[in-house]
Amino acid sequence: MIALNGETISIVLFFVGVYGLIARRNIIKSIMSISIMQVAIILYFVSTNVAPGSVPPIGDVNQMLLAADPLPQALMITDIVIGIGVTAAGLTLFIHLYHRFGSTNWQKVMKKRNRHD
Repeated sequence: MIALNGETISIVLFFVGVYGLIARRNIIKSIMSISIMQVAIILYFVSTNVAPGSVPPIGDVNQMLLAADPLPQALMITDIVIGIGVTAAGLTLFIHLYHRFGSTNWQKVMKKRNRHD
């Protein structure tokens, strides 16, 4: 029996993103696949070593019996901000490529670029 927890779901999501990155030629779908992979990584790190019944580490931690580790959560907040920046940069590059070459397909853009140079 497969345990259904955050770690297994994140692994499945990561490979869905890898499949989308490999199998699709559309630039927008590639950017979305990278975002899916990033969300899977965030889910994996946040759900690693989570004990059932743990509480958020907010307030007086000394009275809590089982507080969640705040370090992965803090690191993943940073990763979310970086991921938004990467997605924004990718979409900006896509808009520039679309206006210049008129296609959302990687292969068509590369063929047009080789003829253009």
